[in-house]
Amino acid sequence: MSKNVIFGINGPVVTVANSKDFKMQEMVYVGNNRLIGEVISIDDKLTTIQVYEVTTGLKPGEPVEPTGSPMSVLLGPGMLSNIFDGIQRPLKNIEDISGAFIETGIGLSSLDEKKLWNTEIFIKAGQAVFPGEIIAQCSETLSIMHKIMIPPNISGTVVYAANSGPYRIHDRICEIEDSNGNRHIITLCQKWPIRLPRPIKSRKPCNIPLITGQRVIDTLLPIAKGGTAAIPGGFGTGKTMTQHQLAKWCDADIIIYVGCGERGNEMTQVLNEFCELTDPRSGRKLTDRIVLIANTSNMPVAAREASVYTGITIAEYYRDMGYSVAMMADSTSRWAEALREISGRLEEMPAEEGFPAYLPSRLAAFYERAGRFTTLADNEGSITIIGAVSPQGSDFSEPVTQNTKRFTNVFWALDKSLAYARHYPAINWVDSYSEYDNLLAHYYNNTVDPSFMHCRQIIMQILGQESQLIEIVKLIGANVLPDDQKLVIDIAKVIRVGFLQQNAYHSEDTYVPLDKQFLMMKTIVHLYESAKKLLAVNKPIRSLEETGIYEKLIRIKYDIPNSNPELLNEYIDEIDTVINKLISA
Repeated sequence: MSKNVIFGINGPVVTVANSKDFKMQEMVYVGNNRLIGEVISIDDKLTTIQVYEVTTGLKPGEPVEPTGSPMSVLLGPGMLSNIFDGIQRPLKNIEDISGAFIETGIGLSSLDEKKLWNTEIFIKAGQAVFPGEIIAQCSETLSIMHKIMIPPNISGTVVYAANSGPYRIHDRICEIEDSNGNRHIITLCQKWPIRLPRPIKSRKPCNIPLITGQRVIDTLLPIAKGGTAAIPGGFGTGKTMTQHQLAKWCDADIIIYVGCGERGNEMTQVLNEFCELTDPRSGRKLTDRIVLIANTSNMPVAAREASVYTGITIAEYYRDMGYSVAMMADSTSRWAEALREISGRLEEMPAEEGFPAYLPSRLAAFYERAGRFTTLADNEGSITIIGAVSPQGSDFSEPVTQNTKRFTNVFWALDKSLAYARHYPAINWVDSYSEYDNLLAHYYNNTVDPSFMHCRQIIMQILGQESQLIEIVKLIGANVLPDDQKLVIDIAKVIRVGFLQQNAYHSEDTYVPLDKQFLMMKTIVHLYESAKKLLAVNKPIRSLEETGIYEKLIRIKYDIPNSNPELLNEYIDEIDTVINKLISA
């Protein structure tokens, strides 16, 4: 019988009287059912462990067994198209064993240990290898090639190399002898601690946009590959919907979607939607390049805290292969609530609104793992983190939102009034901001059009002027405004309804390529500049509205196909014709 036994139990927090056999952040097995736990505190009397499974039925006196290694995830082929819980247990396999509810102490391997992967091996005996070097590859899904790498902490000379062929994840494909004469067996998989960032060679500037196909994001509030973004919003404002759209359409190679404390029905919706979607890049199922981590609100709260670390570690693994990865965390507020609950059970001194004093540092450490990097193998890889925040009562001054705002460079503030008006995405363009616009200006002007950023600036100016005028309109009405201000109000409506508002269920509007986005902006800006000619000759601006040109421009997002955006140039000619007729009338 183990000499380390349970002394006390407080929800997911367990204490052990004997402290000598444990190390900080060590993974342990708790109780007769061998529940998975992690050491989070050690003093001269007690060791404190947080348990990642339900502790119902656990009793004092049951054994606690150290493993000698930190809490880790298994990284290898088979993660894509799979769905895991917060500690990387495969939920599909668990369902086969225990049904709809997870039984405690299920010790399943995260990946299929029996499946054979047809592996192409690149190295030979006698060859020197370095950390992170790609030595083999296998087709994980039909659209993603899984690259087998030397673990980051191993280098040396190959003393054995297998031939290309079918292998299981734990089969030996090569053996390496390091400079100290120690031998290391390399398989198709490797383990890595979830709280330790995987090493990189260097960071690169975030000057390439993550194209999402959502106009308000790509043009007004862009995010870079390797960037960080927060999506704060109250209940019903569309946080999950926005993240679903980004996961479906953004131009990342791999998507890691972490449902952290989400309701079970929302995660079911995610699963059903992703399974039905076709990947626009490959024509195959979108799930071929997605890893889903589901830690629903009825799962153990400690595993919720671990789920974001599990997700970011998997993201770093695919980044090291040279892929562009986008990680969606929905939502970091519920992750912070898990920190608060565990902190309370540990009787730590609370800070603002009961959250632990280390909440800012935990958020900073999480978002710091995003970036665009040169990997150890001299490839380019990136991780973009998009975290949803759920402030109670849409109060953006609460601690999680405010601290997230400190550590992210994009702030997509969701507006309840826009959401209730069915304006999707419900991103408030006045309260939101992006700090990547200057870094991305060179890309947009050189790749899309030299006037892209100029058009964007005019659109932003019009929306800014409208936000100031709208208060006056509420008080005295729009009819008393001078014509130049009426024009701003009219063009701003065209921008809001015709450009910023999208239809997630319309084939031509759910995703819009950058060239069409630019031509739409260019057309609206051309209307604005041309309409000023009417003001110059004292023609009433209301006559322009009577021509129906505003409504026509609002419809162009549906009427102009994504495959042929150049048709928008015909609208520019039509605008010139309409303006010239009004001037000569």
